[in-house]
Amino acid sequence: MTGNTRLQAEMERIAAAVGASLRTAVDSSEALSVWDSARMVLLGSDIRELPPRRRAPSVLLGLNGEGDSLWQLGAALGAERVAVLPEAAAWLAEHLSRSHAPDPGGLVLGVTGGCGGAGASTVAVWLAQEAAIHGVRTLLVDGDPRGGGLELCLAAEDAPGLRWPDLAGASGSIDPGQLSDSLPAAGGFSFLSWPGSRDRAPDVGSGAVAAVLDAGRRGYELVIVDIGRGTESLGSFAWDCDRILLVAPAQLRAAVAGARLLQELPPVETALVIRGNTGSSVDGPLIAESLGLPLHGVLPELRGTTGAAEHGRLLEFGKRKAVRRFAGSVLQLLDDGAA
Repeated sequence: MTGNTRLQAEMERIAAAVGASLRTAVDSSEALSVWDSARMVLLGSDIRELPPRRRAPSVLLGLNGEGDSLWQLGAALGAERVAVLPEAAAWLAEHLSRSHAPDPGGLVLGVTGGCGGAGASTVAVWLAQEAAIHGVRTLLVDGDPRGGGLELCLAAEDAPGLRWPDLAGASGSIDPGQLSDSLPAAGGFSFLSWPGSRDRAPDVGSGAVAAVLDAGRRGYELVIVDIGRGTESLGSFAWDCDRILLVAPAQLRAAVAGARLLQELPPVETALVIRGNTGSSVDGPLIAESLGLPLHGVLPELRGTTGAAEHGRLLEFGKRKAVRRFAGSVLQLLDDGAA
């Protein structure tokens, strides 16, 4: 649904390439009769009004140059994905061609901090480690290009395999087996990190991110994305997640910051993880209630965790009973939700 002739032309070209039948409507009244019966609903960024009481659009389509407003609009309209054309044309073609497939692949779980230093990277690592211990084929993805390199937390900067700069030019469909074989591993799981070095990394576009995460979804049972909190990371990575965990310390300011961040997240199932112990200044369930999120767990405050992350010992700490209880309970809730 769009009145933008350039978007129409782009979609007609993509649909023809994959043999998909495309019907175009310019407004909600024209789209009403086929909105719920369509295999997929594609919405142009020029549209602001949807048919009443109808399903959310599958993909919000925009053009290069629209900036962050495109993702904000996607959140407001409840879109499942955002595609910036023409850069994401190859990804969108692949997405269209697979939309009828019965198996959606593995779960893509995003983890982000409600405020700086919340512990999102720690949670992401420990969840990946616990899932791998239980035999779940797991991929950990570093989604924060300015985070310094998640591989440093794993003491795996010398592990052979691809990093994000090696995939900067990726687009369209990536073979999941080839991706898996090319990635480094630590703690029993594969990981894809930004380099843990001072060198400036090349830009990795949203098309490459979508292609890599799509291959991860098809090649792994669980993909955990450490999203980061920057606008670039939220726009590139959060929108390909099926669920999101928001990590926040049990503090009032963190709750306020988390509420603001929620406005930038895509409309997917989101839950809260509180970092703190029973003696924390603010009650975890109270924060969850104020944010309107279910509480999925309490990240234990273990002495030395910050130093462990700094010196690449997070996997060592992840074997502790308190950490395993926490990670196991969060993963169980994810399984219950999937069931």
